[in-house]
Amino acid sequence: MERIELKDFTHFKFLSDIQHAPKGKAACFVLHESDVEENKYSSNLWLRWADNKLTPLTTLQEERNFTWRQDGERILFPSMRDAKDKEKAKNGEIFTQFYEININGGEAQKTFRVNKRVTSIHEINEDTFLMTVVFDPYSKDLEGLDGATKQEEMKRRKEELDYEVFEEIPFWSNGGGYTNKKRNRLYLYNAKENKLEAITDETMVVYGIRFNSDRTKIIFTGNFFTDKMELVNHLFIYDLGSKKLEKIDFLPTVIQSSANFIEDNKIIYVGRPNGKFGLNENTKIYLADLDEKTVKCLTPDLDYSINSSVGSDCRFGGGEPVKLEGGYLYFVTTEGEYSILNRINQEGVIEKLTGQNGSVDSYSVKGDEILFIGLRGQNLQEIYLLEEQEEKKISQFNDEFMKTKKVIKPEKLTIETDQDVMIDGWIMKPADFDANKKYPAILNIHGGPKTVYSDVYYHEMQYWANEGYVVFFCNPRGSDGKGNEFVDIRGKYGTIDYDDIMKFTDAVIEKCDFIDTESIGVTGGSYGGFMTNWIIGHTHRFKAAASQRSIANWTSFFGTTDIGYFFADDQITATPWNTQEKLWKHSPLAYADKVKTPTLFIHAEADYRCWVVEGMQMFTALKFHGVPSRMCMFREENHELSRSGKPKHRIRRLEEITNWFNQYLKAE
Repeated sequence: MERIELKDFTHFKFLSDIQHAPKGKAACFVLHESDVEENKYSSNLWLRWADNKLTPLTTLQEERNFTWRQDGERILFPSMRDAKDKEKAKNGEIFTQFYEININGGEAQKTFRVNKRVTSIHEINEDTFLMTVVFDPYSKDLEGLDGATKQEEMKRRKEELDYEVFEEIPFWSNGGGYTNKKRNRLYLYNAKENKLEAITDETMVVYGIRFNSDRTKIIFTGNFFTDKMELVNHLFIYDLGSKKLEKIDFLPTVIQSSANFIEDNKIIYVGRPNGKFGLNENTKIYLADLDEKTVKCLTPDLDYSINSSVGSDCRFGGGEPVKLEGGYLYFVTTEGEYSILNRINQEGVIEKLTGQNGSVDSYSVKGDEILFIGLRGQNLQEIYLLEEQEEKKISQFNDEFMKTKKVIKPEKLTIETDQDVMIDGWIMKPADFDANKKYPAILNIHGGPKTVYSDVYYHEMQYWANEGYVVFFCNPRGSDGKGNEFVDIRGKYGTIDYDDIMKFTDAVIEKCDFIDTESIGVTGGSYGGFMTNWIIGHTHRFKAAASQRSIANWTSFFGTTDIGYFFADDQITATPWNTQEKLWKHSPLAYADKVKTPTLFIHAEADYRCWVVEGMQMFTALKFHGVPSRMCMFREENHELSRSGKPKHRIRRLEEITNWFNQYLKAE
């Protein structure tokens, strides 16, 4: 068996967004691969047939989004496969070119081009579509302009690249760049006439579009705002015949998310109660009667988040966590350290369809057939057919890797850190483990904090174990999967969560006498970066640290990140004006003068979630106080660097962290 190498992830196949055809003949999904030479990811559409045969549908490496036509024989997708289109886009033209391909054979054909950036498309009939489009009030539509006027507009756009104007918050978003006054706006599009008709106004953001049974009405989630985006969304119904837009105004005050017509006069939706647990409160499922204007909570006792928050660095792309099929609402929950597929009927009866095993990353249901993409055990992503709660693996995209490499199985360790507080974690022994040797160790802390570690494949930790490290990790309070009381650390950052992590570290050292206690490092990203910064200011037990996409100062975080003004207030229960001292009390920067631990800082320049200034402040503070430190900043990357950053950048990131630990933890 071969050791796992740092660059092995560049050979993985990543799967996402599996969808059955409307008539169930086949299912389509996206297969992604790393292209190290071009420093990007290639993506192609694949088909799964009824006999479980898997075949590629596109091969030009450009296709990662698609929608089925209603005949179930054709697939519509946006692509930049045409050289002339690529050149136009390079020169600043904004448009989306759609292609269509028949799943029974033939080449993809150009269909229509929309002179805006389309973010989703939904077929009403053969020539009519609903689209969400990025609306930018500062960009003049090029459609219908004569040549000279068009050139003048292109020149103006190029000049405007030197400026950004902010008039609202948030003014940027991680992965989305500068967003001032840009909206994901809903349009009706006639392909024959190449005509776009706006349905929503310039101040509303739209997402989550769903049709009723005969496709005469849609329901969607919307958020109006000027100056400051509020966190309460609303549900809207649009009648395609009368072209009437109606807000559903009798719902209780909750943050609404996905909604579906379960009958023409009934909707089923997921919403967050306006309760006592803040932004991280687990959602519920509600049934609303549009005629009677009544609402019933179908899941009053459900205390799990309705999504998958199982962490891994071996995914690219995803899938919808909530779908309606055959009168049931299907949804994914995170329970303990696993994500599980469920379904619920109108009476509120929940059935668990998958067991306690790994994660469900994307799924599709058609009739009695369920397909899902998931991580199972220590296997990389594959496609599974679920029949009578039995899982059958029907793809082998990553089998060869798993057969030839020394994959380490994490060993679970559960400890009690407080009265009735049980913390789950795992230990990975080094490859070729020898109980008579002493090994350096790395503590890894997850982001979120409302996510979970599991025993699924995690490449960076597998690599470190294969490099001779003991790797250990846990789910402290604040993590997902154990209900609202467990996840609620508002106003407590760096207190009970810190205690849980330190007590888990103590338990690992007590259990593993093969760990060299003088050679333990700590790392983590996002919340894990915050906690790494916090730890080095509160203990000297770690020989080295690597802080990634971190938070250092809650006051600067409040005013600079895409979620700062509401996340800091909610999670720390303070603002710079009502309790500034509390923001500072929970800021790792306040304790930087106590740090002795050599620390590496990893940040991405376009990370607008945990902006680069957070790492710069800690780096500057450590340098000021004479602590060995280094900072590596990645251009053209955002908060997702470790998971979906460009292949060469992901390689460099892991090299930086590993070299830092090798320098301090393996030094003779």
